[in-house]
Amino acid sequence: MSWNPALDPHCPIGDEVDAIETVIVPRARDLGGFEVRRALPAPKRQMVGPFIFFDEMGPAEFLTGEGIDVRPHPHIGLSTVTYLFEGKIHHRDSLGTDQWIEPGAVNLMTAGLGITHSERMDGPYRDETVRLSGIQTWMALPQDHEDDAAAFKHVTKAELPILEGEGKQVRIVLGDAYGERAPADTPSRMFYADALLEAGAAIPLPDDHEDRGVYVMDGSIELAGETWERGQMLVFRPGDRLSLKAGPTGARLLLLGGDTMDGPRHIWWNFVASSKDRIDAAKEAWRAGDWAHGRFQLPPGDDGEHIPLPDR
Repeated sequence: MSWNPALDPHCPIGDEVDAIETVIVPRARDLGGFEVRRALPAPKRQMVGPFIFFDEMGPAEFLTGEGIDVRPHPHIGLSTVTYLFEGKIHHRDSLGTDQWIEPGAVNLMTAGLGITHSERMDGPYRDETVRLSGIQTWMALPQDHEDDAAAFKHVTKAELPILEGEGKQVRIVLGDAYGERAPADTPSRMFYADALLEAGAAIPLPDDHEDRGVYVMDGSIELAGETWERGQMLVFRPGDRLSLKAGPTGARLLLLGGDTMDGPRHIWWNFVASSKDRIDAAKEAWRAGDWAHGRFQLPPGDDGEHIPLPDR
């Protein structure tokens, strides 16, 4: 599919750079040779649209016999998306889902009232030397969806809409943008897109979404005479018509946003909720460990262990 010719790039000058509301430099954490950089939540910005958690993972290389082993753990009040550039991760959840997450595919897991899942690099894949890099995000659920039943949706890379032309390729990962819509339904209106830009190419921000942000995954972008490098997230004011221009080596961008969430959220461990009472109830349910009859069950096929409730 060709790029929408009606979207003429507009590069702001002078005071238009004030359209940048917040610049976020992610906090890096080394998890034993595997680095994670967290952009959201940030001190000055909890969410961009529904996005309340945004981590860049890697790139990292795992030698034979090594890999990620995230034991079964619970979530409430959010949807998770792991979007990979390299490597793959084995996802199992309490709905009975058994799915490998592969580069370019979308695994949308909606926790609602509660779900448990694990993420591993296991089986024969563990016998290889592999690289892993990608983005892991959480989206907060609107208050009228916090008690929804848990759900899971897998969409292959080939099923995602692609816009191409004028030196750019844009894959719509979730939601709607630039006149295209991704296959997976989301609890609130939002957009999430993966954009590859050649040197000097410009891409307009969607102007039909209230909250809008961009994460510079590779290369650099220019806006009003300023240059923004790899590993920075920019959050923009609502309503401004803006375009981002790729630097001399091009750029890879993650564009994200959507409707402003209906109030702030409480975050504790893997729980997101509009009230502390909801989080306290989830704590007690996980602590009880009633996997057969309680609120949380363990994933079939990966129910031999779990992450205990933190002491905090």
